[in-house]
Amino acid sequence: MSQALHPMLNIAIKAARTAGALINRASMDLDLLRISSKAPNDFVTEVDQAAERAIIEVLLTAYPGHGILAEESGREHGAKDSDYLWIIDPLDGTTNFIHGFPVYAVSIALAFKGQVQQAVVYDPSRNDLFYASKGRGAFCNDKRLRVSKRIRMSESLIGTGFPFRKGDNFKRYVQMFEAVMQNCAGLRRPGAAALDLCYVAAGYYDGFFETGLSPWDIAAGSLMITEAGGLIGNFTGDADFLYQREVVAGNPKIYGQLVQTLAPYTKVSKAEAAALATSVSSSEPTAPVTEVGLTPEAALSASLGVAETAAPIAPKKPTAVRIRKADVKPG
Repeated sequence: MSQALHPMLNIAIKAARTAGALINRASMDLDLLRISSKAPNDFVTEVDQAAERAIIEVLLTAYPGHGILAEESGREHGAKDSDYLWIIDPLDGTTNFIHGFPVYAVSIALAFKGQVQQAVVYDPSRNDLFYASKGRGAFCNDKRLRVSKRIRMSESLIGTGFPFRKGDNFKRYVQMFEAVMQNCAGLRRPGAAALDLCYVAAGYYDGFFETGLSPWDIAAGSLMITEAGGLIGNFTGDADFLYQREVVAGNPKIYGQLVQTLAPYTKVSKAEAAALATSVSSSEPTAPVTEVGLTPEAALSASLGVAETAAPIAPKKPTAVRIRKADVKPG
């Protein structure tokens, strides 16, 4: 890599590559893989667990005073009261991995006092390393990432994810799918949200939307998008999205059009956000992990796992969450 990277980003990259090596080795002999089910259609393998342990070991060896929020172990590891919180998905796209479908990734983000500062998403099957530092841009390997320049939804390629867990509102999703599909050039659903968000940052997609995602699915990808000049928020265009189980992203023009389309379908409510608080872990992060633009009141609500208010049905003007050079200090 030609540019000097932040030390914490270097540690995250080391952790991601360590996990990626484990995943690649396991991918060569999937028949021997032990698989269990957390819930219907929600799988975990011994590889998820081994990769997560490897990531946590690398991170806590370097930064023993930091906190950890990981998909498989929640808040069991690390300091509980640190301003630094590592948000980890050791294998995003487990179902793809189990079937040998090569679309999956390791996702690692570092938040400081509630804002994502460092991000790594590593695709081990392609050896693609996406990384970003707040205020320093987003990259894939050595190439600087920029969101696409398309301005018409009719010419846009949009990424999405299908609801697959018991209890997901599939009928509502089909309505959203129809509303977006009729207005765009094509919809894609590869099955790994961390990579989907990187693809928006890289300009492969012009936009992306999905419901039911957890913080570890989107934390790293959210920084990739803002550092690449894009926008990310919930269905009503607010920057409070990590704990809201819905996310929309895109270049600024397409993001705004997606918000207009998706706002009527928002399902953010105090009850549903509170349910997420219970499912994430028994101990929520001390500092809420949110993107740029979250008000202190909303941040407090997010830390408790509840929305500030029930989301309005009427579309709101998209909140710009792009990080501007004038607003950030290197480092």
